This record gives sequence, C-alpha cells and structure tokens, in this order.
Amino acid sequence: MKIPVNKLLPFFFIINCFPCIAQEKPWMLGPFERPENAKPIISPSDKTSFLDPMSGRTVKWESMATFNPAAVVRDGKIQVLYRAEEKLGEKEIGGHTSRLGLATSDDGVNFSRKSEPIFFPTEDNQKEFEWTGGTEDPRIVETEEGLYVLTYTQWNRKFPRLAVATSKDLATWEKHGPIFKDFKQGKYHNQETKSGAIVTEIKDGKLTAAKIHGKYWMYFGVPHIWLASSEDLIHWEPIETIDGNLAPVMSPRLGFFDSWLVEAGPPPLLTKDGIVVLYNAGNQQHIGVKDLGNRLYTAGQALFSKEEPWKLLDRTDSPFLKPKLPFEKSGQYVDGTTFVEGLVFFEGNWYLYYGTADSMVGVVIWKP
Repeated sequence: MKIPVNKLLPFFFIINCFPCIAQEKPWMLGPFERPENAKPIISPSDKTSFLDPMSGRTVKWESMATFNPAAVVRDGKIQVLYRAEEKLGEKEIGGHTSRLGLATSDDGVNFSRKSEPIFFPTEDNQKEFEWTGGTEDPRIVETEEGLYVLTYTQWNRKFPRLAVATSKDLATWEKHGPIFKDFKQGKYHNQETKSGAIVTEIKDGKLTAAKIHGKYWMYFGVPHIWLASSEDLIHWEPIETIDGNLAPVMSPRLGFFDSWLVEAGPPPLLTKDGIVVLYNAGNQQHIGVKDLGNRLYTAGQALFSKEEPWKLLDRTDSPFLKPKLPFEKSGQYVDGTTFVEGLVFFEGNWYLYYGTADSMVGVVIWKP
C-alpha cells in the first residue's frame, strides 16, 4: 500500500504548523543548513588517474574540478556521482573533458571515492555525442524495481544534449542516447537541452521515481524550465505550445535573484502541497538583485500542481541558498555558485549536494 507523503513524513506537517521556522513559504523543503565548520566534501585530486579511451593516454581525470553532484541511497550509504575535469593548463569553462566519479558515505558528510570514473566518453554508440567534451551534470533517480536512471548532458563541443542512461548497480551502464533524438524527426535534437530532473516521491522510506496520471515527469532546460513526460523513463515527449514550440513552465523574472536564468536542480519531490522543484538561478545585477552580484548562481524553490505538473503555483522571492563561504565564491567560476543537483533522504534527514564555483562539492542538511 502506498503511504501518503504527509503520513510518512510528519515534518511536512511541522513546517506548516510552526511559522517560527525561518522559511519563506510554508510548502518549502528545509530549512537547509551548512554543517558546522563547513568545507568541501569532494575536492579536486591529482592522485587519481585512468586510461582515457579517447586519447589512449593516462590522464589525471579529476585534477582540476569536482563539482555538480547527483545523489542516491544504495546499500545503506549515500552515493554521490560528481562531474570531474582534468587540469589542462587553462580554465576555460566548457573546454575540458567531463567524466563522472563516484563517492560513498556512511554519514552524508565524509566520503571515500573510487580512483577511476564510473561514467565517461568511450568507444561506444554515443561517441558522436560525447567526444571530446564528455558527460556532464548528472541527476539520478531510482525506480520501484531498483533500476537507476541517470540524466546527464552530452557535450561534443557542438551541441549540449540531454541524454539518459540506466544501471542496476551504478557500475555497469547502458547509454540510451539523446532524450529527444527521435521526437518528431529530431525536432529538438540540435537544440541545447540539459538539466533533466525527474519527479520523485517518498515510497517505503526512500526516494523513488513518481508517476502522475500514469506517466513520469521531468523538468529540464535553461534559461527557461520546460517539461517532458515518459511512460518508461527512456523515451520522452516535451510539452509544447499550440504553435509547436517548447512551452516554458517557469522563466526568469526581472527584479529578482533569478533574473538571468532558471534551471532545474535535483529530482523534484512530490508532496501533499504539490511538486516542489529546487532550482538554480542566475542573477543579472543591473535588472535583478544588485547586492547578489552579476551572473551569480543561487538556489530557489518553486511549487507546481501535482495534478497539472505544468502549472506553477508559487515560487520563492529570495534564494534559500547562495554563495557565502570562500570555496563557494572562488574557483573555476569566480562569480560564485551554489548549484544544487543531488537530494537524498537518509536516516531521517535530508542531504542536499551542490557544486561550488564549478570546482568542488558542498552539502547542506535539513534535520526535521
């Protein structure tokens, strides 16, 4: 029997009943707080290397940056998949090869990681889409059957494309290719697509890919957020306007922290109030929030209808997470980022993992 989220997680009720908690909206997740003496939980390392199938060389694959993490709970531990880039002598964003590493934790804060990437461009049927830019910015969900579904960006230095892969063990992966390659003869195949966040729910005590009206739903895209649906988590159909274009379900707002762009964060959560979407927001200082800085990334929250996932009900007026500490404001992206991408429910608490300045991984925690 499916247990309603408000029965299983009484802290949603607590938030609604105690306005003393510092939350802007009663439906929000959180409050999330940094650990005491917060520091990066995953940082670049020049001590690991692997044989790169593209070049035939041994490369220090995570020597420059480790950032933008996905997260899932497996075998009683938190598993974080993070984007890693090697040091090539310059810091041009988008000019490196990205691969995905895996780090494991018993407590959500202290991690051990594998010495080689678990997901990367190689001699496979996705070569044309992933060489030589790589595999970027993962999000991950688990199905009721225990299948892991990974959405990520394929970067061939021509078009960034949203793609999907699946695994039963986080080690062996089947790549299914660009998500919209076959939709209407590839109508959106050569259009920038990224940041696929599939709606989840709490079921049997853990986050699971959720169905609404018999379909899975995914928020994706930048600088607007769009929406797509699927019956199998592999083949997706975007929601279009009557004119046959992608229909934005959320857009940037002038005068706010999200005046430049909005981009879906970790897999959204289906709650009694609706679908809560944690999203990344870019600021334009001259027409946004002046004291945030230009091009600075913060994180907001939005609420969508659980009956009509395209219907925006509410959104925050201020970010719930923004660059504050030195490692969040220095690195490859000097303007500063707290780029949220991984959310897990683990031993009664919520752990939200984020990329910092395109360079490291941080965590904030909600302890209901």
